[in-house]
Amino acid sequence: MKNLFFLTALFLFTLANAQENTWKKLETEAYPGKQDDIAFVDENTGWYVNGYGKIFNTTDGGQTWNKQLEQKGSFFRTIAFVDKNIGFAGTVGTDYFPNVTDTIPLYQTKDAGKTWSSVSYKGPYVKGLCAIDIVKEQYINHGKIDYKTHLFAVGRVGSPANLMVSHDGGQTWTSQSMNEEAKMLFDIKMFDKNNGIACAATSEDITKSNALLLKTTDGGKSWKKVYQSNRPFETTWKVSFPSEQVGYVTIQSYNPDPTVQQQRIAKTTDGGLTWTELNLVEDASAREFGIGFIDENHGFVGTMNSGFETKDGGQTWTKIDLGRACNKIRIYKNAEGKTYGYAIGVSVFKY
Repeated sequence: MKNLFFLTALFLFTLANAQENTWKKLETEAYPGKQDDIAFVDENTGWYVNGYGKIFNTTDGGQTWNKQLEQKGSFFRTIAFVDKNIGFAGTVGTDYFPNVTDTIPLYQTKDAGKTWSSVSYKGPYVKGLCAIDIVKEQYINHGKIDYKTHLFAVGRVGSPANLMVSHDGGQTWTSQSMNEEAKMLFDIKMFDKNNGIACAATSEDITKSNALLLKTTDGGKSWKKVYQSNRPFETTWKVSFPSEQVGYVTIQSYNPDPTVQQQRIAKTTDGGLTWTELNLVEDASAREFGIGFIDENHGFVGTMNSGFETKDGGQTWTKIDLGRACNKIRIYKNAEGKTYGYAIGVSVFKY
């Protein structure tokens, strides 16, 4: 009897964990296309944005969502929060998508998203943004451990390429053009205030564009090319580093030739210094978008029609349900080491 009880308990525990470690679609307001970004500060508190100028907030892990902002003419492309109160939302800008009139690239909230205001910055005009990354640097403040918060934002799809940086938690910002290094910028991952990787493309003309990755060691002041594809119609898109040495990037192909079917990702095992291409799937319709890894081997990619999962570092992939056009996959760990995640595209999913 004791053995039967033990086996039953073990089965239920295994079943519960198997059910927990899957992606589950959340109930959200319907949207006709790809929504671009989602961010959480803990397992329950998060925000997502879309191209209708809307920002939504949840405080119960995505069970319910509250629309905090609807700003017609704005196409919100990216969102990031420093803590439960201070956050930033970037727009893609004008002259790319229809009915977009907002020329302000970055907004800030100081009250958890209840109100938003435009961010001022010094430097060249920023047409639009596609990604924001946050780095928290430990330091000793009057005998106590404190943090300095550095923020980096890049854009945009369709060009031009610009970088925005703040080293004081978003109180002040500076911008710089990166058009000499790239023509489009899509994502950025900073390991610390100096070292990081940017996803880019070599040309604003997609028929001539190669996928491109850039690396900085001086906080974005200068950039070095560390990867470039040799095929036209390509860009990079999103990046995920489960560790400082191992990272993955999605490569997008817009080649109209139906015989060009191979989809690829790029992987680094030396912190972004060198990259190797890996095959994802042979399917012309599986254009890639978001990518997120739990550890160096276990991760996910979103494509136009489905998601894919790998458990062996990208050597093999299995099709899974991440909805259509899953654009951003964010993986987190809480203080107890529990892994959870959120992903957004046409729909919103929770891991």
